Amino acid sequence: MSDTWIEELIGGIRDTLLMVGVSAAVAFAIGLPLALLLVTTARGGVFERPALNTSLGAAVNAFRSTPFIILLVALLPLTRVLVGTTIGVWAAIVPLSIAAIPFFARVAEVSLREVDRGLIEAAQAMGAERRHIVWHVLLPEALPGILGGFTITVVAMIGSSAMAGAVGAGGLGDLAIRYGYQRFDTTVMVTVIVLLIAIVAVVQFAGDRFVRRLTRRA
Repeated sequence: MSDTWIEELIGGIRDTLLMVGVSAAVAFAIGLPLALLLVTTARGGVFERPALNTSLGAAVNAFRSTPFIILLVALLPLTRVLVGTTIGVWAAIVPLSIAAIPFFARVAEVSLREVDRGLIEAAQAMGAERRHIVWHVLLPEALPGILGGFTITVVAMIGSSAMAGAVGAGGLGDLAIRYGYQRFDTTVMVTVIVLLIAIVAVVQFAGDRFVRRLTRRA
C-alpha cells in the first residue's frame, strides 16, 4: 500500500468513528428519554397519557419503518439547513442520528417494560413520587438491558455509516465506493470489510463486557 492510501484509510477510520460516535451520543441523549415517555405514558404507566403515547408510538414507528437510504435522501433539505451542506461527515451525522433515535428508543423501551411490576407497585405503596420511581426503580433495574440495546444500536449505526458513503458522506463506506467499487479494486473492498468487522467486534465486546459488570454488581 502507498503512503497516500494509508493516509486515506486512516482518515476513513477517523471519519467513521466520528460519525458513529457523535450520532450515538445524540441517539442516547434523545432516545432514552423518548423510551421513558413511551413506557410511562402507556396505559398503566406512572404518567399515563394514552393519547400522547399513541402519537409518540406512531411517530417512532414511521421513522423506524423507513429504510435508511431513503431517509438519508429525504432528509437532505434538513441536513443542509442544520449543517450547511449535504456531503461530508457532519452531513451524515444528521440522518444517522434521526434513524438511530427511534431504533434505540424501541430497544430501550423493551428493557424498561421488563422491569418487575412488583418493584414499581412496592415503591408506590411506600409513597414514592412518580419521578422517583422513574429515577430509582425503572432506570437502575433496566440499565443493563438498556446498555446492551445501545451496543446493538451502535453496531447498526456502523453499517449505516458505511451505507452513507454512497452519497459522499466520507468514512470507510466512501472509500469502498470510490476506490473499491468504482475502480474495481478488490483489495480495497476486502480491507474496508475487514476493518468494519473489526470495529463492530470491538464495540460488541466492550458493550457486552460492560453489561456483564453491571449485572454482577446488581
